[in-house]
Amino acid sequence: MLEEPIRKVRAALDMRGCGDVKIKIAEETIFTVEDASKTVGATAEEILKSLVFLVDESPVLVLMSGANRVDVRAVARETKGKKIKMATPEYVFDNFGFKVGGIPPIGYPIHIPAILDEDLFQYPVVWSAAGTDHAFFQIEPERLLKLTDGVKASIRKP
Repeated sequence: MLEEPIRKVRAALDMRGCGDVKIKIAEETIFTVEDASKTVGATAEEILKSLVFLVDESPVLVLMSGANRVDVRAVARETKGKKIKMATPEYVFDNFGFKVGGIPPIGYPIHIPAILDEDLFQYPVVWSAAGTDHAFFQIEPERLLKLTDGVKASIRKP
């Protein structure tokens, strides 16, 4: 029996025509980029960090290559937002039911705009959390872009 956060991600994948994407459960944690890299056997650059930011108090998903840091000014430019801040772990859990270390790019009860780090598109697949710090899936960046109805942008801190 899958945990509720993983079920939400599975349902979102299925609803968006990605039933072929397999969610894997590992005994090891994927809590940090380093943990995820070891667990899935990929480079840090191929690990997807799913971050929730609040842009003028509305949530926005920022999907980053694991080796990169977010340039908040670039997020502001991309969203045309004035006040940008990272959502607290409590906000993400209370509003969406996901804990840090397992935040996925999909599976939310509302549509959340997504911005994808252009560096992700250098890799054939990236590895994403699937709702917990032990669940993950791999997906092609172009497919992830469509799945999230996101936009590709330069949002990496120089």
